[in-house]
Amino acid sequence: MMSSLNLFRKVALTEGISYLVLLFMAMPLKYVWKMPLAVKYVGWAHGMLFVLYVVCLIMAWQEKKWGIGKVIVLFVASLLPFAPFWVDKKLKEEESPR
Repeated sequence: MMSSLNLFRKVALTEGISYLVLLFMAMPLKYVWKMPLAVKYVGWAHGMLFVLYVVCLIMAWQEKKWGIGKVIVLFVASLLPFAPFWVDKKLKEEESPR
């Protein structure tokens, strides 16, 4: 069975990729090439992944007993385009045995 931390890492990466696709593919398709459906569908998928990100963050927070400061940083990271990849790297380091 997958831990909530592993699930959170996978969702964070997927959410981060969806955000980049939304910003760098769907938005230009809408505003440069007049194809608004790209934003509609990619935006919908990204929104669902964002909600899943928050749910998984809460699950990992409860399991790992993180402080509120760390949870706030991880939440804010979901709002910045490349930050979910940083989150994955940091959580992977935290998870690996020393």
